Amino acid sequence: MLGFLSARQAGLDDPLRFRRAESTRRVLALELNKDRDVERIHGSGVNTLDIEPVEGRYMLSGGSDGVIVLYDLENSSRQPCYTCKAVCSVGRNHPDVHKYSVETVQWYPHDTGMFTSSSFDKTLKVWDTNTLQTTTKTPDCFPPITFLSIFSMTADVFNFEETVYSHHMSPVATKHCLVAVGTRGPKVQLCDLKSGSCSHILQGHRQEILAVSWSPRYEYILATASADSRVKLWDVRRASGCLITLDQHNGKKSQAVESANTAHNGKVNGLCFTSDGLHLLTVGTDDRMRLWNSSNGENTLVNYGKVCNDSRKGLKFTVSCGCSSEFVFVPYGSTIAVYTIYSGEQITMLKGHYKSVDCCVFQSNFQELYSGSRDCNILAWVPSLYEAVPEDDETTTKSQLNPAFEDAWSSSDEDG
Repeated sequence: MLGFLSARQAGLDDPLRFRRAESTRRVLALELNKDRDVERIHGSGVNTLDIEPVEGRYMLSGGSDGVIVLYDLENSSRQPCYTCKAVCSVGRNHPDVHKYSVETVQWYPHDTGMFTSSSFDKTLKVWDTNTLQTTTKTPDCFPPITFLSIFSMTADVFNFEETVYSHHMSPVATKHCLVAVGTRGPKVQLCDLKSGSCSHILQGHRQEILAVSWSPRYEYILATASADSRVKLWDVRRASGCLITLDQHNGKKSQAVESANTAHNGKVNGLCFTSDGLHLLTVGTDDRMRLWNSSNGENTLVNYGKVCNDSRKGLKFTVSCGCSSEFVFVPYGSTIAVYTIYSGEQITMLKGHYKSVDCCVFQSNFQELYSGSRDCNILAWVPSLYEAVPEDDETTTKSQLNPAFEDAWSSSDEDG
């Protein structure tokens, strides 16, 4: 670390290199934080989480009970022990509450004035959070905070004929306001927030659409995953069909029609682009995770080993951002498996939940992870400040350090 600081101070090294090294160190030090808690509001499983990308301060959660909760992640008390409080919730008494399980929540990518939610009640709802009601009912130790009034939040509704499994808004779009929606039907529907109607239908899948994700690099590129074992990449400006259907065999196997152009040997229920948009990660019920080149659809053949996946619906996993070696965080039963994306090495298993984990989200500003589970809890995974190793045994010290950690913190001062 001192080597990085000295090189940066002398102008010999790119400041971004030090930032990436520190981000990597923090991700490798993630652990369940005993001093931080997330207020428990949900009475049933937590299906989905999303942190707004503007400040990284507010987090949405959606549960199997149809409830949506908005949390403030900032430690306003400045005390080491604190609880992330619920700012507001769309509870069972709210007039616009979802009737059934909320499967996806997402902030509007460009500001916190709006967010979306979709549910098994066959609806996609667009919520306006700009109708704020100010209250000063806060403890003396807290500064005045603007709270969202539970009943002031209003929703516009898109209705569908089928159960909604997933939806997603492009994080980089400037020329369209389309929301991709995956339902129990085989068609992907694109809803235009400007017109308030479904403007496009993408046809090509044969079974339900379990996951959808826009590219973080190109605003018109969309990835969709289906129970038909296929993953398709679309340019939504084209009317001639999908760009690519991903093939796990890269076109080298089998003439059997049923195995042609399949991404997995089971349902594909999870999608996530890498932060730069150059690659796409998919997970399936065949207990496999695959990494694809998003430009040509090639399977990179990275081996992650068995990635346990018994979810019957969409699985929400996430990736790191800004590290020298990027990581993927995947719900794995009651744990969260952490892998290096490009080597496939499993770094650790984060243990803390009592039941299956259904979702996790990465906070890139502070390299924190939040996870939601069927045990109704949201857990905070935070980098540990210190690593307890014996000071008098150099051999033991080195053996206890993760290899990826050593690479990230190699220093020229060690030899001097």
